[in-house]
Amino acid sequence: MATTHAQHASRSRPVAGASPISPLTRELAQYIAQARRAALPAPVAEKTRHHLLDTLAAMISGARLAPGEIAASYVKRLGGTREACVPGTRLITTAFNAALAGGMLAHADETDDSHQPSFHHPGCAVVPAALAMGEREGASGRTLLRAIALGYDIGARASFALGAIRFHLAGHSTHSFGAHFGATAAACAMAGLDATQVRHALSYAAQQASGVSCWMRDPDHIEKAFDFGGMPASRGVASATMVAHGFTGVPDVFAGERNFFVAFSSPHVRPEALVHELGRTFEIMNSNIKKWSVGSPIQAALDSTEALVREHGVRAADVVRATVEIQDHEAAVVDNRDMPDICLQHLVALVLLDGTVTFASAHDVARMKDRKVLALRRRIELQPSATLTAAGGRQAIVTLHLNGGRTLRHHTEVVKGTWQNPMTRAEVAAKALDLLAPIQGRARAQRLIDSIWSIDKVADLRSLRPLLRA
Repeated sequence: MATTHAQHASRSRPVAGASPISPLTRELAQYIAQARRAALPAPVAEKTRHHLLDTLAAMISGARLAPGEIAASYVKRLGGTREACVPGTRLITTAFNAALAGGMLAHADETDDSHQPSFHHPGCAVVPAALAMGEREGASGRTLLRAIALGYDIGARASFALGAIRFHLAGHSTHSFGAHFGATAAACAMAGLDATQVRHALSYAAQQASGVSCWMRDPDHIEKAFDFGGMPASRGVASATMVAHGFTGVPDVFAGERNFFVAFSSPHVRPEALVHELGRTFEIMNSNIKKWSVGSPIQAALDSTEALVREHGVRAADVVRATVEIQDHEAAVVDNRDMPDICLQHLVALVLLDGTVTFASAHDVARMKDRKVLALRRRIELQPSATLTAAGGRQAIVTLHLNGGRTLRHHTEVVKGTWQNPMTRAEVAAKALDLLAPIQGRARAQRLIDSIWSIDKVADLRSLRPLLRA
């Protein structure tokens, strides 16, 4: 016999002997449920537009990279109800499938944003989940902005509650856990779930949250794209849509017997971090947008190298030897890697040769075998620095030893694009245009950029589909 929605609702009511909802979970669920109706402070709304545009540019450019191509071809075979588009393609599929592919597109490369204190990439999970759900529901651009900001808040706090860096060092993937709860919160807001439904969705999110940090050994970036973006985005959509359909669940997954934090118990777990400063500190304001479409540990090194080239007119032929110092715990991630966009020595060589690095040059695999590049790359030494690690942040010191015995040195203490040194609207737009134009053409790419700046005026997100497709 079919179960009615009334029967579903009755199952969600407290039963005799049931544990009460903890104040923490009650506060969290109510905040998520109310977020779609809560106006964002103007600076937060503006920063959210920046991250929305930056992630869309990552998604559309990622559609031409191997992780994006295989994700799109996979969901194309799945078919399904036409609910949401996959940016950078002509596919319209289910919201779940669109979030899965969109998340992988967004992290098909090292282009997407990051939140360093919580050690995860929020945009590649939160934006695809919110956008897919927004299309499914015919939601407005204003609601999308509020859901995205919410996703950054909840994702970062979930990672803080688990102990962030120590959780990662223990073998877990904060990039999957934080992103998953962020995507779930954003999807719940787009679906218009009430506080009781949100609590159930959070329980489904907790059951699905997983990930081990072996993603660092993925040579093709395909599983990594799934771990960072595709998995958390699609599972967040699944949690919200199942509950919206009538699924019920554990009323409080964060407290009581065998709860989420018991399962991941450690001295560093802090459940109270889930709601700390909610509504007062907006974590999207503490998130970073990459100036360069390359691995995060390389950003400061490129800032310093570009500064030396511009300030002193340095040419590659002038350089006898170069040393690059970065934090010691990040050096191995970017040391002489086989992929151009995560190889520090290769990218520093490109700046010395070209004066800058574009999206195209950072992904030119053939150029890794160019004799001029290889000859210069051999003269570039990466030096792990415990001093820079202790200083915190993401810093680099580049020292160029030139012909004639002259030495130039530049220390980047605050990377361009980080929350301490944010990119302007014009700089974010310029980066987006560099990523979008080769696929969409400059005119349509510019129309998409303009539409994001005025996203508050979009009544139905489905109207953006012509600007999002390839």
